Amino acid sequence: MIDLRSLSFRYRQEWVLKEISLRIEKGEFIGVIGPNGSGKSTFLKILCRLLSPQEGDILLDTVPLKEMTQREIAKKIAIVPQEAYSLFPFRVIEIVLMGRSPYLGHLLFEGSKDLEMVKRAMDWTGILSIGERYMDELSGGERKRVFIARALAQEPEIILLDEPTANLDIHHQVDFLHLIVSLNRDRGLTIVMASHDLNIASEYCDRLILLQEGRIYKMGSPRDVITRETIEAVYGCRVWVDENPISGMPRITLLKRGREGSGA
Repeated sequence: MIDLRSLSFRYRQEWVLKEISLRIEKGEFIGVIGPNGSGKSTFLKILCRLLSPQEGDILLDTVPLKEMTQREIAKKIAIVPQEAYSLFPFRVIEIVLMGRSPYLGHLLFEGSKDLEMVKRAMDWTGILSIGERYMDELSGGERKRVFIARALAQEPEIILLDEPTANLDIHHQVDFLHLIVSLNRDRGLTIVMASHDLNIASEYCDRLILLQEGRIYKMGSPRDVITRETIEAVYGCRVWVDENPISGMPRITLLKRGREGSGA
């Protein structure tokens, strides 16, 4: 569905991403992990052409991304940024309606189909009851759902998530991730999620892409990628990796410096 071929990107002189080649299949839930500065957010922005690589190609359903208009891309791919602010006091429904902009004509007037799609997106994300509230009145978890609804209003096939659980408590993390999994499993959306939380990535993602200094260090299932040797090599700190007794997925425990962990 998305084919990256020898992709490299730099902001100035230093390469941020280097020779990235991979394929993301329809319906996958992909996690992009790696230390700060490894290129995770840049990777997401390139996937929806907010940034254009200096080298390499991206194909979306065999069509080069560089040959598509931004409106065509927006009908296929939606991105939910880590933080989204508004200078104006928009209501929830107005924010979600912004997701319909790829489908609106030059006059930018929404029609009955647009309003119906917005209603469905708000229903899917459980925010119909707060549609008339203003964004600055909402909790962090509610705002996350609003921006997911805005993305769904685009009717995309792919949703890109940049640190979606940042600044959420564990209750809202579980709540939010349950929504994402249902969109992936029940509605067939392809999900690409950049995350600092390795345990969340291990628990929820089908496949992980581990970046180090802009290159793919390792790629595969959570069991292939989340190992003590790999995490210590990339992150430069000592950890303990065992199996979550409930899910069976790899689980990381941080070790204090100067303390010897059994078998560590």
